Amino acid sequence: MLTVKSRFLLLPLLLFVLVPCHISAQEMIYLDITSPDARKINIAVPGFINKGQPARLQPLGKDLADTLSSALTFHGIFTLIDEERYGKRQDANWKALGADFAVLGSYTTSAKGIQLEIRLLDVSGGDMLMGKRYNGTRKQQQDMLFKFCNAVIKDLTGQAGIANSKIAFVSDRSGHKEVYLTDILGKKERQVTRHKNLTVSPRFIPGGRYLTYTSYHSGNQNLYITDLQQSKTTRPLSRRKGMNLAPAWSPDGKKMVLTLSKDGNPDLFLMDRKGKILKQLTRRSGINVSPSWSPDGKRLAFVSDRSGRPQIYLMELDTAKVQRLTFKGSENAEPCWSPKGDLIAFSSLVNGSYQILTIAPNPGASPKQITEGPGQHESPSWSPDGKQILFSLRNGRSQKVYGVLKNGSHLRQLFDFPGNQTYPRWTDSQ
Repeated sequence: MLTVKSRFLLLPLLLFVLVPCHISAQEMIYLDITSPDARKINIAVPGFINKGQPARLQPLGKDLADTLSSALTFHGIFTLIDEERYGKRQDANWKALGADFAVLGSYTTSAKGIQLEIRLLDVSGGDMLMGKRYNGTRKQQQDMLFKFCNAVIKDLTGQAGIANSKIAFVSDRSGHKEVYLTDILGKKERQVTRHKNLTVSPRFIPGGRYLTYTSYHSGNQNLYITDLQQSKTTRPLSRRKGMNLAPAWSPDGKKMVLTLSKDGNPDLFLMDRKGKILKQLTRRSGINVSPSWSPDGKRLAFVSDRSGRPQIYLMELDTAKVQRLTFKGSENAEPCWSPKGDLIAFSSLVNGSYQILTIAPNPGASPKQITEGPGQHESPSWSPDGKQILFSLRNGRSQKVYGVLKNGSHLRQLFDFPGNQTYPRWTDSQ
């Protein structure tokens, strides 16, 4: 196990608001980026100006603008205006270019680090909606840009962006399937496990500091937990004979539900954070796997083949009452509850290939297909804001991580890492 303590924890960013936004709550109109009729916002992000050499665009200034542009467009709300159209200048005629907003940044560097000043301009009104100054080390400059990105998204949609969230996945690049961790742009990737064996199903504990996963390196399918902020802190949570697989963590992070096959049949068990069994939830009603906890902590979605084929069921945790949720499709699996509580994403066998669908968590609800086309779309996971879905797409021998808005738009491959990536999982932390 190799983990590295982030310098961000040791050297917190200093943030100063330059210009407040004097808009009342009654005057604010937020954009719904998941609406099928929503028009993307045209935005320009020219290279940042070096205050020490303002006459010439420096490579660092371009890198800063490119990182911020990528973080903004990741959210699916913006269309970026090509910098060649305005000659990479900050004093362009933004209105003539059709821009709705422009982001103008400057920076200064010193032996201590870097200072960024960034402004968001409303082109139509000619007003500066937001201005912020950040101080930090050079290693923290991406965190500063992500903070500004999140603030822009919140200013326009009413909900903070997800630029500083993390994504876990399993990769075979080393010759073994190990867990890796990355930011949304794939710029800061690190290997979490080094078991040199098969590792599957990473799951974050709410808050994002701890990660659980299942590994076969000891000869059994055991469940482990690791502290992502410390080194060499991996320890087993459950080493019972057979399956110890894919826990769903309660919203408060104090309990989990996972599949155990210690008695032969794969069943769901409620356990505490130390791995002690509190209650058996299913009893030999077919194979029971893939639990997902509702955000209010009252219900559980899971997969069972008790009806003959894998389907998704809902369980009331206080009464253990179970109702079948999916009826369309011969195989429905891998449910993942939205953090908003309004939808469950899952994979479904459609015309010979697995696709991502969503459904309201109410018996009788009709599912909506989100993806289409060739390949196997698997392992859906919601973004912390409940607006995007992460999944793996398998085409032939290649398997990569993709993202899509919950309305089916803004589909794209997220990373270009070597090897194959499977079992992607988003943190719940924004």
